Amino acid sequence: MTKSDLRERARGLRLRGWTYDEIRAELGCSKSSVSLWVRDLPKPERKRTREEASEIARRGWDPVLLRREEERRAVKLTAAEEVGTVSERELFLLGVALYWAEGTKDKLHARRERVVFVNSDPGMVRVFTAWLDLLGVGAERRRYAVMIHETADAAAAEQFWGDLVGVDPSAFCKTTVKRHDPRTNRKNRSAGYHGCLSIRILGSADLYRRIEGAWCGIVGAVPISPSWNRT
Repeated sequence: MTKSDLRERARGLRLRGWTYDEIRAELGCSKSSVSLWVRDLPKPERKRTREEASEIARRGWDPVLLRREEERRAVKLTAAEEVGTVSERELFLLGVALYWAEGTKDKLHARRERVVFVNSDPGMVRVFTAWLDLLGVGAERRRYAVMIHETADAAAAEQFWGDLVGVDPSAFCKTTVKRHDPRTNRKNRSAGYHGCLSIRILGSADLYRRIEGAWCGIVGAVPISPSWNRT
């Protein structure tokens, strides 16, 4: 059906007393398009309650939302497959960039040349620990600690992170519990919330300097785009 056909069909339905949501659900087009096509026509009398109209609108959107979710999954799957295997060099560069984005960094006003990585994403933690393995940072130098909100299940979170990094939770440092502020509306309430895992490396000043130096090397190796020199 062409756009012109959709417009004529929408106008016909509107003249029969259909609402914007009903027309959109019937034709599979956007509500803004329906509004543009029929805005000069008289507004029909309300035949349904707001709840009934909302339910009709929801049913109309369900196929659209399902299609969008399938498209998301397809794009993600294709992108994941394109990565293939990761070489040691790629893992090294990836780990440096990951740490420089998420890890604790030294400041001129407060020298803290130490490696501390804190994150709530299990994938990020997996990549970072693989990077530590690559650099030969042994388990005896790693210290783990969970950071979590007091309303969550701290024991379950400790077990989750322990399983992920292959360490018995009893060997973790003391869990940091964040007190609840009743004025806030927390979004991280799902069963998938495990707080954050902190990974601290003992005697890591030299490692930190290597990370900073490697990051500078990455930045220096990036080709300069002509657009960057525009004034």
